[in-house]
Amino acid sequence: MAYIIDRRLNSKNKSTVNRQRFLERYKKQIRKSVSDAVAERGITDMERGENITIPKKDISEPSFGHGKGGKRDIVHVGNKEFVAGDKIPRPEGEGSGGGSGEGDASNTGEGMDEFAFQISQSEFLEFMFEDLELPNMVKRQLMDSDSFSYRRAGFSEVGNPNQLNIVRSLRSAHGRKIALGAKKRRRRRELREQLLGFVEPLSKVEQLEKQAIEEEIEALTRRINAIPFIDDYDLKYNLTVKVPQPSPKAVMFCIMDVSGSMTQEIKDTAKRFFFLLYLFLQRQYKKIEVVFIRHHTSAMEVDEETFFYSRETGGTVVSSALRLMHEIIEERYPHNQWNIYGAQASDGDNWQGDIEKCHQVMSQSLLPLVQYFTYVEIGGRDVQSLWHLYQSLQKDFSDSFAMSQVKNNSEIYPVFRELFHRQTV
Repeated sequence: MAYIIDRRLNSKNKSTVNRQRFLERYKKQIRKSVSDAVAERGITDMERGENITIPKKDISEPSFGHGKGGKRDIVHVGNKEFVAGDKIPRPEGEGSGGGSGEGDASNTGEGMDEFAFQISQSEFLEFMFEDLELPNMVKRQLMDSDSFSYRRAGFSEVGNPNQLNIVRSLRSAHGRKIALGAKKRRRRRELREQLLGFVEPLSKVEQLEKQAIEEEIEALTRRINAIPFIDDYDLKYNLTVKVPQPSPKAVMFCIMDVSGSMTQEIKDTAKRFFFLLYLFLQRQYKKIEVVFIRHHTSAMEVDEETFFYSRETGGTVVSSALRLMHEIIEERYPHNQWNIYGAQASDGDNWQGDIEKCHQVMSQSLLPLVQYFTYVEIGGRDVQSLWHLYQSLQKDFSDSFAMSQVKNNSEIYPVFRELFHRQTV
């Protein structure tokens, strides 16, 4: 009998593979818990891990047993109450619910324990942004970054041992041995043919000639065998070169309405949408720029802190933000070099005289340049003027323009996943 003794040191990550297998198996339950957690959390707690609870019935393992199959004849013990053909009445109280026992939890589905565990921050964000991507991403040009790939570029006579090409090295060694020994082998064949010309009995002179030929053959054989099997000159290494990789240059414009018609509740919902978007971009795309724009009667480019936490308010002129976005694109992000994305959140209210300006900026200046633009209208009331304007534009830019309505915080995450779901080819 063979015994296997595992002498590896215990590691704190020794169960990582099992954990990943477990997370993959119960992905559906975990994804639902993550979705519920996103709807309930504040934006400052969006990144932390989460306690996941799975009902016992979802983690129970199936069991198999051998049943009594086939046709069987059974003889039961007789009794004094029944005869052949009698029907046995149902026991009294069956199914009335008046039993005094605890019952079988596995059959009733009640009273079962739940399996609880915690997922880390990284795992939480991974489930949160699973199967999401920025649509229509195109590799524009080479960026000045550390994005490189290594490609085969022939062979070299110097390199690291792990780059040694065994087949090429043996082929070189074999060719070298053939080249260095060809002349000697040819001479040895000629001498062996001369030996075949000697016929017994040999004269003394012939014996001396034969002995000299045999000695020369032996010397040639030693010289051929002295050629080394492999030499330093035979070693060939795989040569790899560092090639810059075309990397997508992308910028995301986040446009949020902070006018007086935006109540604090609507602003919190809008901030939740943009915070999800910001986390998504930071996690999924290492080389992307984010431009934050707040607007009321006028628009202003702000930093992350001001965008999420400033309480500035005023009237509503949406075209000011759209014009500012176009000016920034013209100044810093040429559309033939950058993938340009836009995300706008508003309650849909806008100054009536500004609607035509918004239509002109969107249809002529922005939508022809962007890869993808999303609009989220927040609030429980009927759709506003901005929604009707964008709805007419969506017909002409259906591939690069998406819009959706959100009533409260619980709808933000499902809408976010719908807007940025991974498109199948």
